[in-house]
Amino acid sequence: MHADSGRLAGRVALVTGASRGIGLAIARRLVADGARVGLTARRPETLDEAVAALGGPEHAVAVPGRADDAAHRADAVRRVTAAFGPVDVLVNNAGINPAYGPLATLDLAAARKILDVNLVGALGWVQEVCAAGMTERGGCVVNVSSVAGLAPPPGIAFYGVSKAALNHLTACLAVELGPTVRVNAVAPGVVKTRFAAALYEGREEQVAAAYPLGRLGVPPDVASAVAFLAGPDAAWITGQTLVCDGGATLAGRATG
Repeated sequence: MHADSGRLAGRVALVTGASRGIGLAIARRLVADGARVGLTARRPETLDEAVAALGGPEHAVAVPGRADDAAHRADAVRRVTAAFGPVDVLVNNAGINPAYGPLATLDLAAARKILDVNLVGALGWVQEVCAAGMTERGGCVVNVSSVAGLAPPPGIAFYGVSKAALNHLTACLAVELGPTVRVNAVAPGVVKTRFAAALYEGREEQVAAAYPLGRLGVPPDVASAVAFLAGPDAAWITGQTLVCDGGATLAGRATG
């Protein structure tokens, strides 16, 4: 964990999809920067482990549930607010990709589920924190997107569609919620997590060789970008999608 910079001291963050991988790394970095953090994810047991890893209930509180469940979103915002105070920083990290293959044969039920979690769910979280007063108090939102939303990605095209829509949602929200709320996104390339394992397992060196920086990402790489956008150094940045991919898109790669 980074030494406490104090950049987010006194701030309250809510991170979705935070029980492991990129979400847990983001929560860890925000805590290191002085924030207290609410965590959401589907599995209570992994959330409990995450809270312990972050230093216990003084630093983190967990609210299990599904990102596409409106009742869960409302409950999570209420419980985090009761524990630590109003949410200042929302990180929309929850995302799914249950489909692989061409769009022409895509199961439309899977397509709807992807949109419900990756796009509509993200908007739902923003609506909840705004209804709880973020628009009046001020704050920021960081959406975790993907380079798959920047160019057609092989095999995971509809996931890319959902992330392209998330990028545009980010820009639209930035216009509507300014000047009090900043809204930005990060777009990672392939990051070494369980979620992305199918994109590199058994051939990591081959995949990494196509990246100008010569390696795949790790969760703290994304967490650092999120912490920057959530902090005071990004006070005049809104509506942007920050590509965090080791140069992958420059080399024509669009998976992540």
